[in-house]
Amino acid sequence: MQIHYFQHVPFEKPANIEKWARAHHHPLSATQFYRGDPLPDIKAIDWLVVIGGPMNVYEETTYPWLAQEKKFIEQAIKEDKVVIGICLGAQLIADVLGAKIFPNPYKEIGWFPVQFTAEAHASSLLSFLPRELRVFHWHGDTFELPSGAIRLARNEACHNQGFIYNKKVLALQFHLEVRLENVQQIIAHCGNELIEDRYIQKPEEMLSQREDFRKINGAMKGILDRLFQQTAS
Repeated sequence: MQIHYFQHVPFEKPANIEKWARAHHHPLSATQFYRGDPLPDIKAIDWLVVIGGPMNVYEETTYPWLAQEKKFIEQAIKEDKVVIGICLGAQLIADVLGAKIFPNPYKEIGWFPVQFTAEAHASSLLSFLPRELRVFHWHGDTFELPSGAIRLARNEACHNQGFIYNKKVLALQFHLEVRLENVQQIIAHCGNELIEDRYIQKPEEMLSQREDFRKINGAMKGILDRLFQQTAS
């Protein structure tokens, strides 16, 4: 199974998703937009993973490749590929499905719990997760729920924290893929965002949550295992 990922900046990486893919011997390829890489042949890939980045989905003037990226994501969904979006990736999926993207009332940066919906626990994809899980966030924008999508999670800071669409498209506003070194790199490059605010933690607090890193690693692996089982046939 060929997995292709879209990477927007060098310091945000697929991390635990890449770890899972290599453990299961799934070939990985990438388009690194910051290097000017071309888009892949859509027929040659099975899964598309769209990871995060500090830009916004509507900044096409500054990042012209966003327009091409959106068209490719839309085509992948139409061709019934598995599409996974994380943070910016989730917003891009929501955008191509016709939903509004807009600034959230609060920036959410650090470890905060999300509550999974009854619909999430009714799905075989997320039923193994607890009702509430502390996950890693780094976002300022959010999205409306696309028409036909099922909301998966919410919290007091952000109403739409994830959705699934047509059983093969998974969008998560939060990060289950990160490891300690990934968060260190994001802090190093985006530390100017760490102001005093209600849902913004200090760097030392973000980096000290070793048990939370372990739990999200397990959650990411469990979701990918189940998604593969459901779609392999």
